Amino acid sequence: MQIRYAKGEDVPAITAIYNAGIAAGTGTFETRLRKKQEVATWLKGDALYPVLVAEKDGKILGWARLMQYRPRDCYAHIAEFSIYLDESATGQGIGTQLLSKLLEVAKVWGFHKVLSRIFTFNQASRALCKKLGFREVGIYERHGLLNGEWLDVVIVEKQVQE
Repeated sequence: MQIRYAKGEDVPAITAIYNAGIAAGTGTFETRLRKKQEVATWLKGDALYPVLVAEKDGKILGWARLMQYRPRDCYAHIAEFSIYLDESATGQGIGTQLLSKLLEVAKVWGFHKVLSRIFTFNQASRALCKKLGFREVGIYERHGLLNGEWLDVVIVEKQVQE
């Protein structure tokens, strides 16, 4: 398996994996499926945030990306992350490899800290973050409404610069 920066030809696979994650309702509050054109904007030449893919035998098995945490200048060195795997790729250590590489890339790109919000019931994502040294900061209760239900999220963070 290879982990690399995403390219334009990866957009259909990234979009399909993301849309499957949206439809599953276990990893994001998003409910609107994304179009390839929207995902393609993540890869523009002037992109300030990296997108990585895990590829094996020509198939994209997952992706991870950094994105803006908040627009204020004081937060410029903090990034939020997302990671999604193809359903066929879960439980094989691919998420560990992909997120590990994203943390390395975050450091090289000059980010100080990365963070995310994870549904409290998403034990796989929480275990992955714990394995890679993320700290669970706390829980936002009833943080968002998904399919008519208020859901809690746990905040995770990791310093990538010493």
